Amino acid sequence: MKGKILNLLLVITSFIGYLEWAGNHHIFLFQGEIEILSKLFNDTASVVHPFTLLPLLGQVLLLSTLFQKQPGKLLTYSGIGCIGILLLFMFLIGLISLNYKILFSTIPFLVTAFFTIKHHRRKQQDLSQK
Repeated sequence: MKGKILNLLLVITSFIGYLEWAGNHHIFLFQGEIEILSKLFNDTASVVHPFTLLPLLGQVLLLSTLFQKQPGKLLTYSGIGCIGILLLFMFLIGLISLNYKILFSTIPFLVTAFFTIKHHRRKQQDLSQK
């Protein structure tokens, strides 16, 4: 049960990532994903980019683990990796540019990912000791 809650928290915290760029433009990741999903079938070429498709794939992988009896470690790690690429990059951008909005919007996902990995490793150790 704890694994499912952690995976759900990973999906939720990935939505609150925040981006800012020149010209006073800004967007939360959930807003960007709505745009991506709306354009995916109409204008596919405009949304085909690794930084748009990988996080979306990661969220689909994590959501699929919610329907498993025990969330799979491989799917969970793959989902964290796909989403983590973007959010780690955003974290570094926030850190380098000292943009605290971007920096702090990524921390909930990174902390949740840390605890999720720690949970799966502890679970693996418990199984190997039995």
